[in-house]
Amino acid sequence: MQKSIDVYAYLRHEKKFPLIWCAGCGNGIILGSIIRAVDGLGLDKNLVSMVSGIGCSGRTSTYVDFNTLHTTHGRALAFATGVKFGRPELTTLVVMGDGDCLSIGGNHFIHAARRNIDMTAFIFNNNIYGMTGGQVSPTTPEGMIASTASYGNREPNFDACKLAVAAGASFVARGTTYEADSLDEIIALAIQNKGFSVVEVMTPCPTIYGRYNRLGNAVKMLRMQLEDTVTVEEAAGMSPEELKDKVVTGVFHDAPRPELCEEYELVIETALKK
Repeated sequence: MQKSIDVYAYLRHEKKFPLIWCAGCGNGIILGSIIRAVDGLGLDKNLVSMVSGIGCSGRTSTYVDFNTLHTTHGRALAFATGVKFGRPELTTLVVMGDGDCLSIGGNHFIHAARRNIDMTAFIFNNNIYGMTGGQVSPTTPEGMIASTASYGNREPNFDACKLAVAAGASFVARGTTYEADSLDEIIALAIQNKGFSVVEVMTPCPTIYGRYNRLGNAVKMLRMQLEDTVTVEEAAGMSPEELKDKVVTGVFHDAPRPELCEEYELVIETALKK
């Protein structure tokens, strides 16, 4: 059960509200989970940085009273890398949409994972470009409708978590906005990992994705998350046929390894001795 916290202590509530997200959007639920995780870990908000790109998720950084950067499309991880090298003591959180992270930002994503730089990357996955007109994104499932796929998407979609593991991320997990309690726990684990952590969060977009695909209102889309989701533990005992069209949630990969900033400190020490 979620504990009661002073949310206002973490929000720029006097300047940045009301928020711009559509009714029924799950982004606010993700924001709440991030705040609860930061509070639960006892982090000083003045030592937390949040970097965002462009898109529906990009506005997240404007609402929180952390050190924040609202950057360009696809480049949030590049900016965050600079922040982490310049101020390694900061807990660095990066929020991106599925298109922002995996399309124009895909190259930054795989190399941030490979380098294992200490930050937590959040992928707000609503399966579509929600803010810019409903175009197909790298995670739009095959057959689903988008403004650039009127007769159904024919491109295979990325599994963001498998991509992150293959690229070298040291912590990879997936949650949903329906299971907010579990999401709080996953985010806390991700932030505590000393390395590149990826948390993909499945979030409903009833205004664009849901409307195009006649998936119903926000309540129905959240109910679909409940019905279509299985945990990593449950999935282990299911056949490929049973897993078809299911979303698997939980921690997929937790394997700490040397972190980039610390490795560079060793390079500096070696250089200074010569």
